[in-house]
Order: sequence, then C-alpha cells, then structure tokens
Amino acid sequence: MAVSVGIVEDHAEFRKSLVFLVSSIEDYKVIWSFGSVEEAIEKGYTPDVVLLDINLPRMTGLEAIALFKSKWSDAKIVMLTILEDEYNILTAIKNGADGYILKKTNPQKILDAIQQVFDGGAALTPMVAKQVLSFFKDEKKEQEQASILTKREQEILTCIVSGLTNDKIAAMLFISTQTVRNHIKNIYEKLHVHSKAQVVAKALKEKMI
Repeated sequence: MAVSVGIVEDHAEFRKSLVFLVSSIEDYKVIWSFGSVEEAIEKGYTPDVVLLDINLPRMTGLEAIALFKSKWSDAKIVMLTILEDEYNILTAIKNGADGYILKKTNPQKILDAIQQVFDGGAALTPMVAKQVLSFFKDEKKEQEQASILTKREQEILTCIVSGLTNDKIAAMLFISTQTVRNHIKNIYEKLHVHSKAQVVAKALKEKMI
C-alpha cells in the first residue's frame, strides 16, 4: 500500500517539483497539494505524511502543526523549509513536528524523511538537531535526567537515534513491540520530551549516546 503524502507549500513551482519528486516513487502517492494551511484544512483528507512549509500566507506552518495533529491524529508532519535558525527548529519540534528538513537538501533526503517518519522514526538531521541550543536550559539537570535511564532504556534510546522503527527495535532486542512502546513512554517522561524528534535532538545535544 502506497504512503499517502499531503503537501503545503505556497511557492507554486517548488510545490509542483515536490509533487513530481514524490509521485516518481512507486510506493508514494501525493493525495493533495495546497498553497496554504487554510486550503489543506478545508479540502485535504487524511494523509500518512504532511510536508509542511513554515513561511505561508496567513497561518504559518508552525501554527498549523497542532491543527493538523488534531485533524489527522495519525499523520506525521515533516517541516520542509529554508529556515534553519534555532527559533523555528525549536518551535517546530516543541509543537509536535516529526521531522525538520531544509529545502536545499538532496531530494533523496526528502524522500528518506518521508519514509523515516512513516516508519515511526524521526527525520531530524544532526546539523538541525545541534542547533536546538535553547531547548534544554539547565545542563546539569538534563545530565541528571539522562543518568536515570535504565540500561534497556539507554539501548532503546540509541536505536531511536539510529532511526530504527519500534518493530525493528523489538526484533533487535528480542522483546515485544508493546514493550518497546512502554520503554519509550518511560524515556519521554524521564527526559521531558513528547516525540522522537525531541528525543533525537536532546540525545545529540547532550551526548547521551
């Protein structure tokens, strides 16, 4: 079954190029593409993955994340933008984005990002993750939080940063997928994060692995 993709991008030519790129892959299907958040909310239907720009007319991509998550609870959201500053990266991750990719990146990386988040991973490059400098303000406190992870949780954290899905982590560690989910829930609580993108950013910045 094809991975369904929705695109929100106000630059018409770039939007067309994205549609062409994604549609060129056999297992991917663009089910809609719009130039604004408002159009997507009104006319779009549930996609597996949304490629979302930040600089948009009227409502921004950052503001749209929560709306999309509310409307399509299972959809994964990948920010696709020219913005690589700390504020936009941090805000996108805190608002619930599953990935953050720059438009200047290799087209294959955009396709890889779609697959990564669809598989349950986080599409967050080390370069982007390392810019989240203000995400964790008390370094000592964060190090203490990291130290309370169990050995198994540390193993799973390493797998998450490596981009493995829950099913692959379960197979590698010889445990059930539900057990993996339980461990990830505990990791989220201990590290005070809410998504795999946040976990990856934090692990890379704090050198937890």
